[in-house]
Amino acid sequence: MKSQSIISGIALSVMTAVWGCSSMDHRLGTERGEPGPFIDIGGDAGTAPLDGTAEFTEYCPSSECPVGYTTCPTSTFRCDVNLLIDTQNCGACGNACPSRGSAEKYTCIDGRCVLACDPFAQKLDCNGIVDDGCETSSKSNDSCGACGNKCSDPAKPCADQTGNSIAFACGCQGGQEPCFVSDFFSSGYKCMDVVYDDANCGACGNACDPTNNGAVLYDNTYYGCHEGSCGALKCQQYSGDCDHDMAANGCEAPLWTNENCGACGNACPADQFCALQPILLTFAIGCVCDPGLTFCGTRGAGPNDTSIGRCYDLSSDLQHCGACDVACPGGQWAHATPSCEFGACKMTCRSGWGDCNGNATDDCETHTDSDPNNCGSCGTVCDAVAGQACVQGRCVVKPCEKEQDGGLPR
Repeated sequence: MKSQSIISGIALSVMTAVWGCSSMDHRLGTERGEPGPFIDIGGDAGTAPLDGTAEFTEYCPSSECPVGYTTCPTSTFRCDVNLLIDTQNCGACGNACPSRGSAEKYTCIDGRCVLACDPFAQKLDCNGIVDDGCETSSKSNDSCGACGNKCSDPAKPCADQTGNSIAFACGCQGGQEPCFVSDFFSSGYKCMDVVYDDANCGACGNACDPTNNGAVLYDNTYYGCHEGSCGALKCQQYSGDCDHDMAANGCEAPLWTNENCGACGNACPADQFCALQPILLTFAIGCVCDPGLTFCGTRGAGPNDTSIGRCYDLSSDLQHCGACDVACPGGQWAHATPSCEFGACKMTCRSGWGDCNGNATDDCETHTDSDPNNCGSCGTVCDAVAGQACVQGRCVVKPCEKEQDGGLPR
Protein backbone atom coordinates (compact mmCIF):
# COMPACT_ATOMS: atom_id res chain seq x y z
CA MET A 1 0.00 0.00 0.00
CA LYS A 2 1.47 3.33 -1.04
CA SER A 3 1.88 6.12 1.46
CA GLN A 4 -0.73 8.85 1.11
CA SER A 5 1.97 11.39 1.87
CA ILE A 6 3.88 12.62 -1.22
CA ILE A 7 7.03 14.72 -0.79
CA SER A 8 7.74 17.23 -3.51
CA GLY A 9 11.02 17.49 -5.37
CA ILE A 10 11.78 20.78 -3.67
CA ALA A 11 11.50 19.17 -0.27
CA LEU A 12 13.71 16.33 -1.46
CA SER A 13 16.53 18.77 -2.14
CA VAL A 14 16.75 19.40 1.61
CA MET A 15 15.79 15.97 2.98
CA THR A 16 18.72 13.61 2.40
CA ALA A 17 17.99 10.30 4.13
CA VAL A 18 15.36 7.74 5.09
CA TRP A 19 15.47 4.41 6.94
CA GLY A 20 16.27 1.22 5.02
CA CYS A 21 18.03 -2.18 5.44
CA SER A 22 17.38 -5.88 5.84
CA SER A 23 15.49 -7.01 8.91
CA MET A 24 16.70 -10.62 8.52
CA ASP A 25 20.37 -9.98 9.32
CA HIS A 26 20.95 -10.48 13.05
CA ARG A 27 24.50 -9.21 12.99
CA LEU A 28 26.02 -5.75 12.93
CA GLY A 29 26.72 -5.27 9.21
CA THR A 30 26.09 -7.75 6.43
CA GLU A 31 27.87 -9.86 3.88
CA ARG A 32 26.08 -8.08 1.05
CA GLY A 33 27.68 -4.67 1.50
CA GLU A 34 24.65 -2.90 2.86
CA PRO A 35 24.50 0.91 2.60
CA GLY A 36 25.14 3.15 5.61
CA PRO A 37 22.52 3.94 8.24
CA PHE A 38 20.62 6.14 5.76
CA ILE A 39 19.87 5.97 2.05
CA ASP A 40 21.04 9.01 0.12
CA ILE A 41 18.24 10.01 -2.20
CA GLY A 42 20.27 12.71 -3.91
CA GLY A 43 19.60 16.32 -4.70
CA ASP A 44 21.58 19.43 -3.72
CA ALA A 45 19.94 22.18 -1.68
CA GLY A 46 18.62 24.91 -3.88
CA THR A 47 18.93 23.00 -7.16
CA ALA A 48 15.36 21.67 -7.48
CA PRO A 49 13.67 23.14 -10.55
CA LEU A 50 10.87 25.61 -9.94
CA ASP A 51 9.14 25.25 -13.31
CA GLY A 52 6.87 22.40 -12.23
CA THR A 53 8.99 19.69 -13.89
CA ALA A 54 10.33 18.23 -10.62
CA GLU A 55 9.61 14.55 -10.12
CA PHE A 56 7.60 13.41 -7.13
CA THR A 57 8.90 10.58 -4.93
CA GLU A 58 6.39 8.40 -3.17
CA TYR A 59 7.25 6.67 0.11
CA CYS A 60 5.77 3.34 1.16
CA PRO A 61 5.61 1.54 4.52
CA SER A 62 8.59 -0.72 5.11
CA SER A 63 9.21 -3.76 7.29
CA GLU A 64 12.95 -3.55 6.72
CA CYS A 65 15.24 -2.61 9.63
CA PRO A 66 17.58 0.39 9.36
CA VAL A 67 21.28 -0.42 9.54
CA GLY A 68 22.27 -1.29 13.11
CA TYR A 69 18.75 -2.45 14.05
CA THR A 70 17.48 -6.01 13.89
CA THR A 71 14.89 -8.45 15.20
CA CYS A 72 16.34 -10.89 17.74
CA PRO A 73 14.77 -14.13 19.03
CA THR A 74 13.93 -12.26 22.25
CA SER A 75 12.36 -9.30 20.45
CA THR A 76 8.86 -8.11 21.25
CA PHE A 77 8.53 -6.05 18.05
CA ARG A 78 10.16 -6.04 14.65
CA CYS A 79 13.48 -4.13 14.52
CA ASP A 80 13.38 -3.34 18.25
CA VAL A 81 17.05 -4.13 18.95
CA ASN A 82 19.80 -1.59 18.30
CA LEU A 83 22.99 -3.64 18.00
CA LEU A 84 25.06 -0.46 18.29
CA ILE A 85 24.06 0.39 21.86
CA ASP A 86 22.15 -2.54 23.41
CA THR A 87 24.28 -4.01 26.23
CA GLN A 88 22.35 -7.31 26.01
CA ASN A 89 22.80 -7.57 22.25
CA CYS A 90 26.01 -5.69 21.55
CA GLY A 91 27.06 -6.18 17.93
CA ALA A 92 25.00 -9.39 17.63
CA CYS A 93 21.87 -10.91 19.12
CA GLY A 94 22.60 -12.48 22.51
CA ASN A 95 26.07 -10.96 22.84
CA ALA A 96 25.69 -9.44 26.32
CA CYS A 97 28.30 -7.14 27.84
CA PRO A 98 29.60 -8.14 31.28
CA SER A 99 27.42 -7.09 34.20
CA ARG A 100 28.51 -4.12 36.26
CA GLY A 101 31.08 -4.85 38.96
CA SER A 102 31.98 -2.95 42.11
CA ALA A 103 34.25 -0.64 40.13
CA GLU A 104 33.18 -1.26 36.54
CA LYS A 105 30.44 -0.03 34.25
CA TYR A 106 30.01 -1.51 30.78
CA THR A 107 28.30 0.19 27.85
CA CYS A 108 27.79 -0.81 24.23
CA ILE A 109 29.28 1.74 21.84
CA ASP A 110 29.17 1.16 18.08
CA GLY A 111 28.53 -2.54 18.66
CA ARG A 112 31.47 -3.06 21.05
CA CYS A 113 31.41 -3.51 24.84
CA VAL A 114 33.31 -0.63 26.40
CA LEU A 115 34.55 -0.51 29.98
CA ALA A 116 34.49 2.58 32.20
CA CYS A 117 35.83 2.71 35.76
CA ASP A 118 33.90 4.34 38.59
CA PRO A 119 36.14 7.19 39.88
CA PHE A 120 34.88 6.66 43.45
CA ALA A 121 36.09 3.04 43.38
CA GLN A 122 39.75 4.13 43.13
CA LYS A 123 40.37 1.72 40.25
CA LEU A 124 41.81 2.02 36.73
CA ASP A 125 41.80 -0.17 33.60
CA CYS A 126 45.48 -0.13 32.66
CA ASN A 127 45.82 -3.34 30.63
CA GLY A 128 42.93 -2.61 28.27
CA ILE A 129 41.37 -6.03 28.84
CA VAL A 130 37.61 -5.77 29.27
CA ASP A 131 37.13 -9.16 30.93
CA ASP A 132 39.22 -8.46 34.05
CA GLY A 133 37.58 -5.08 34.67
CA CYS A 134 39.35 -2.24 36.46
CA GLU A 135 42.35 -4.17 37.75
CA THR A 136 44.68 -1.39 38.95
CA SER A 137 44.44 0.77 42.08
CA SER A 138 44.46 4.50 41.30
CA LYS A 139 46.14 5.22 44.65
CA SER A 140 49.16 2.99 44.09
CA ASN A 141 52.66 4.40 43.61
CA ASP A 142 52.84 2.64 40.22
CA SER A 143 49.66 4.19 38.79
CA CYS A 144 48.86 7.25 40.88
CA GLY A 145 45.72 8.86 39.51
CA ALA A 146 46.51 7.60 36.01
CA CYS A 147 47.95 4.48 34.42
CA GLY A 148 51.76 4.55 34.47
CA ASN A 149 52.07 7.63 36.69
CA LYS A 150 54.78 6.47 39.10
CA CYS A 151 55.65 8.10 42.44
CA SER A 152 59.39 7.44 42.74
CA ASP A 153 60.18 9.80 45.65
CA PRO A 154 59.47 8.07 49.03
CA ALA A 155 58.77 11.49 50.54
CA LYS A 156 56.02 12.04 47.96
CA PRO A 157 53.83 8.91 47.96
CA CYS A 158 50.54 8.69 46.09
CA ALA A 159 48.07 10.69 48.17
CA ASP A 160 44.41 11.70 48.16
CA GLN A 161 44.59 15.40 47.32
CA THR A 162 41.13 16.53 48.44
CA GLY A 163 39.91 13.89 50.90
CA ASN A 164 37.08 12.72 48.62
CA SER A 165 38.99 9.67 47.27
CA ILE A 166 38.83 10.85 43.66
CA ALA A 167 41.92 12.98 42.96
CA PHE A 168 45.27 11.25 43.54
CA ALA A 169 48.75 12.61 42.86
CA CYS A 170 52.32 12.19 44.08
CA GLY A 171 52.97 14.27 47.21
CA CYS A 172 50.90 17.27 48.35
CA GLN A 173 50.61 21.01 47.87
CA GLY A 174 52.36 23.57 50.07
CA GLY A 175 51.23 23.57 53.70
CA GLN A 176 50.12 19.94 53.46
CA GLU A 177 51.78 16.61 54.12
CA PRO A 178 50.84 13.08 53.01
CA CYS A 179 49.56 11.36 56.17
CA PHE A 180 48.56 7.71 56.31
CA VAL A 181 44.91 7.41 57.37
CA SER A 182 42.89 4.25 57.91
CA ASP A 183 39.17 4.56 58.61
CA PHE A 184 35.83 2.95 57.81
CA PHE A 185 35.81 4.33 54.26
CA SER A 186 39.35 3.62 53.03
CA SER A 187 43.02 3.51 53.95
CA GLY A 188 45.97 5.26 52.38
CA TYR A 189 47.76 8.57 52.25
CA LYS A 190 45.75 11.79 52.43
CA CYS A 191 46.99 15.36 52.14
CA MET A 192 46.50 16.95 55.57
CA ASP A 193 46.85 20.58 56.65
CA VAL A 194 49.84 20.60 59.04
CA VAL A 195 49.75 24.38 59.48
CA TYR A 196 46.46 24.75 61.37
CA ASP A 197 45.14 21.19 61.89
CA ASP A 198 45.00 20.49 65.65
CA ALA A 199 45.39 16.74 65.00
CA ASN A 200 48.38 17.07 62.61
CA CYS A 201 50.21 20.16 63.78
CA GLY A 202 53.55 20.56 62.03
CA ALA A 203 53.68 16.83 61.26
CA CYS A 204 51.37 13.88 60.68
CA GLY A 205 49.77 12.62 63.90
CA ASN A 206 51.10 15.43 66.09
CA ALA A 207 47.93 16.25 68.07
CA CYS A 208 47.92 19.38 70.24
CA ASP A 209 47.05 19.26 73.96
CA PRO A 210 43.89 21.40 74.24
CA THR A 211 44.90 22.42 77.81
CA ASN A 212 48.50 23.21 76.79
CA ASN A 213 49.75 21.28 79.80
CA GLY A 214 47.53 23.12 82.27
CA ALA A 215 47.84 26.67 80.92
CA VAL A 216 45.22 29.33 81.66
CA LEU A 217 41.96 28.91 79.72
CA TYR A 218 39.29 31.52 79.09
CA ASP A 219 35.59 31.12 78.33
CA ASN A 220 34.95 29.04 75.20
CA THR A 221 38.66 28.65 74.38
CA TYR A 222 41.23 25.88 73.97
CA TYR A 223 44.85 25.55 72.83
CA GLY A 224 45.49 24.37 69.30
CA CYS A 225 47.63 24.62 66.18
CA HIS A 226 48.75 27.88 64.58
CA GLU A 227 51.40 28.13 61.83
CA GLY A 228 52.53 24.58 62.50
CA SER A 229 53.00 24.92 66.29
CA CYS A 230 50.78 23.92 69.22
CA GLY A 231 49.94 26.27 72.11
CA ALA A 232 47.88 28.85 70.27
CA LEU A 233 44.75 30.06 72.09
CA LYS A 234 41.73 29.41 69.84
CA CYS A 235 37.94 29.74 70.05
CA GLN A 236 35.70 26.71 70.47
CA GLN A 237 33.49 25.84 67.50
CA TYR A 238 30.63 28.31 66.91
CA SER A 239 32.18 30.85 69.32
CA GLY A 240 34.04 34.02 68.38
CA ASP A 241 36.27 36.68 69.95
CA CYS A 242 34.34 39.50 68.37
CA ASP A 243 35.54 42.22 70.80
CA HIS A 244 39.19 41.16 70.38
CA ASP A 245 39.72 40.94 74.13
CA MET A 246 40.14 37.21 74.76
CA ALA A 247 42.00 37.70 78.03
CA ALA A 248 39.04 39.59 79.50
CA ASN A 249 36.06 37.46 78.46
CA GLY A 250 37.34 34.72 76.16
CA CYS A 251 35.36 33.97 73.02
CA GLU A 252 32.28 35.81 74.18
CA ALA A 253 30.14 35.85 71.01
CA PRO A 254 28.04 32.89 69.84
CA LEU A 255 28.29 32.55 66.07
CA TRP A 256 24.78 31.22 65.53
CA THR A 257 22.96 34.53 65.96
CA ASN A 258 21.50 36.71 63.23
CA GLU A 259 24.11 39.36 64.09
CA ASN A 260 27.12 37.02 63.99
CA CYS A 261 26.24 34.07 61.77
CA GLY A 262 29.27 31.86 61.30
CA ALA A 263 31.68 34.76 61.76
CA CYS A 264 31.92 37.99 63.74
CA GLY A 265 29.93 40.75 62.04
CA ASN A 266 28.26 38.48 59.49
CA ALA A 267 24.68 39.75 59.89
CA CYS A 268 21.78 38.01 58.17
CA PRO A 269 19.41 40.02 55.93
CA ALA A 270 16.06 40.99 57.44
CA ASP A 271 14.21 38.19 55.64
CA GLN A 272 16.71 35.45 56.71
CA PHE A 273 17.97 33.87 59.93
CA CYS A 274 21.01 31.92 61.12
CA ALA A 275 20.89 28.10 61.16
CA LEU A 276 23.02 24.98 61.24
CA GLN A 277 22.74 23.10 57.95
CA PRO A 278 23.55 19.34 57.96
CA ILE A 279 26.12 18.39 55.31
CA LEU A 280 27.22 14.73 55.28
CA LEU A 281 28.70 14.05 58.75
CA THR A 282 29.10 17.67 59.83
CA PHE A 283 27.30 21.02 59.85
CA ALA A 284 27.69 24.31 58.05
CA ILE A 285 26.39 27.49 59.61
CA GLY A 286 24.93 30.32 57.58
CA CYS A 287 22.02 32.62 56.84
CA VAL A 288 18.90 30.93 55.43
CA CYS A 289 16.92 30.93 53.18
CA ASP A 290 17.37 32.56 49.78
CA PRO A 291 14.21 33.92 48.09
CA GLY A 292 12.04 31.12 46.68
CA LEU A 293 13.29 28.52 49.17
CA THR A 294 11.63 27.24 52.35
CA PHE A 295 13.36 26.19 55.58
CA CYS A 296 12.66 22.57 56.53
CA GLY A 297 13.90 21.65 59.97
CA THR A 298 13.59 22.72 63.58
CA ARG A 299 13.58 26.37 64.56
CA GLY A 300 15.29 27.21 67.86
CA ALA A 301 15.39 23.63 69.17
CA GLY A 302 19.08 22.83 68.58
CA PRO A 303 21.99 23.39 70.99
CA ASN A 304 21.87 26.88 72.48
CA ASP A 305 18.53 27.50 70.73
CA THR A 306 20.03 27.16 67.28
CA SER A 307 17.90 26.24 64.29
CA ILE A 308 18.85 23.06 62.43
CA GLY A 309 17.69 22.31 58.90
CA ARG A 310 18.12 23.13 55.24
CA CYS A 311 16.39 25.14 52.54
CA TYR A 312 14.45 23.56 49.68
CA ASP A 313 12.44 24.57 46.65
CA LEU A 314 9.07 23.01 47.51
CA SER A 315 7.91 23.39 43.92
CA SER A 316 10.47 20.92 42.55
CA ASP A 317 12.30 19.03 45.34
CA LEU A 318 11.59 15.28 45.32
CA GLN A 319 12.00 14.90 49.09
CA HIS A 320 10.04 18.03 49.97
CA CYS A 321 7.35 18.36 47.33
CA GLY A 322 4.69 20.95 48.15
CA ALA A 323 5.56 20.78 51.86
CA CYS A 324 8.50 19.87 54.08
CA ASP A 325 9.21 16.12 54.39
CA VAL A 326 6.62 15.15 51.76
CA ALA A 327 8.63 12.84 49.50
CA CYS A 328 7.60 11.65 46.06
CA PRO A 329 7.58 7.86 45.57
CA GLY A 330 10.62 6.49 43.81
CA GLY A 331 12.53 3.37 42.98
CA GLN A 332 9.63 1.15 41.94
CA TRP A 333 9.42 2.15 38.27
CA ALA A 334 11.54 0.65 35.49
CA HIS A 335 10.69 3.12 32.73
CA ALA A 336 9.67 6.23 34.63
CA THR A 337 11.18 8.69 37.06
CA PRO A 338 9.32 10.55 39.78
CA SER A 339 9.28 14.31 39.57
CA CYS A 340 7.93 17.22 41.56
CA GLU A 341 6.29 19.86 39.41
CA PHE A 342 4.71 22.97 40.88
CA GLY A 343 4.62 21.28 44.28
CA ALA A 344 2.89 18.09 43.12
CA CYS A 345 4.41 14.63 42.63
CA LYS A 346 4.02 13.05 39.22
CA MET A 347 5.45 10.25 37.15
CA THR A 348 7.49 11.24 34.10
CA CYS A 349 8.08 8.60 31.45
CA ARG A 350 11.63 8.12 30.30
CA SER A 351 12.50 8.72 26.67
CA GLY A 352 11.03 6.03 24.43
CA TRP A 353 8.31 4.96 26.85
CA GLY A 354 4.70 6.01 27.41
CA ASP A 355 1.86 5.53 29.87
CA CYS A 356 -0.66 4.60 27.20
CA ASN A 357 -3.20 2.93 29.50
CA GLY A 358 -3.31 5.89 31.88
CA ASN A 359 -2.51 3.70 34.89
CA ALA A 360 0.52 4.96 36.80
CA THR A 361 0.63 1.86 39.00
CA ASP A 362 1.99 -0.31 36.16
CA ASP A 363 4.74 2.11 35.14
CA CYS A 364 5.17 3.58 31.67
CA GLU A 365 4.29 0.24 30.13
CA THR A 366 4.47 1.01 26.40
CA HIS A 367 7.74 1.10 24.44
CA THR A 368 6.88 3.92 22.06
CA ASP A 369 10.29 3.66 20.38
CA SER A 370 9.42 0.21 18.96
CA ASP A 371 5.68 -0.47 19.29
CA PRO A 372 4.04 -0.13 15.85
CA ASN A 373 0.67 0.43 17.55
CA ASN A 374 2.05 3.32 19.61
CA CYS A 375 4.92 4.63 17.52
CA GLY A 376 6.45 7.78 18.97
CA SER A 377 3.33 8.50 21.00
CA CYS A 378 0.32 6.65 22.34
CA GLY A 379 -2.18 5.75 19.60
CA THR A 380 0.10 6.45 16.62
CA VAL A 381 -0.32 3.29 14.50
CA CYS A 382 1.98 2.12 11.72
CA ASP A 383 0.61 0.21 8.69
CA ALA A 384 -0.07 -3.25 10.10
CA VAL A 385 -1.05 -4.69 6.69
CA ALA A 386 2.41 -3.94 5.31
CA GLY A 387 4.11 -5.02 8.54
CA GLN A 388 5.58 -1.53 8.90
CA ALA A 389 8.24 -1.38 11.63
CA CYS A 390 8.61 1.32 14.28
CA VAL A 391 12.17 2.46 14.96
CA GLN A 392 13.13 5.33 17.28
CA GLY A 393 9.48 6.31 17.48
CA ARG A 394 9.01 6.63 13.72
CA CYS A 395 7.17 4.40 11.27
CA VAL A 396 9.77 3.14 8.79
CA VAL A 397 9.35 4.12 5.13
CA LYS A 398 11.34 3.74 1.92
CA PRO A 399 10.90 4.96 -1.64
CA CYS A 400 8.18 2.98 -3.40
CA GLU A 401 9.20 0.69 -6.23
CA LYS A 402 8.58 2.30 -9.60
CA GLU A 403 6.47 0.40 -12.14
CA GLN A 404 7.13 -0.15 -15.83
CA ASP A 405 4.51 -0.60 -18.49
CA GLY A 406 2.56 -3.72 -17.75
CA GLY A 407 2.90 -3.25 -14.02
CA LEU A 408 6.31 -4.86 -13.75
CA PRO A 409 8.74 -3.20 -11.36
CA ARG A 410 11.86 -1.64 -12.79
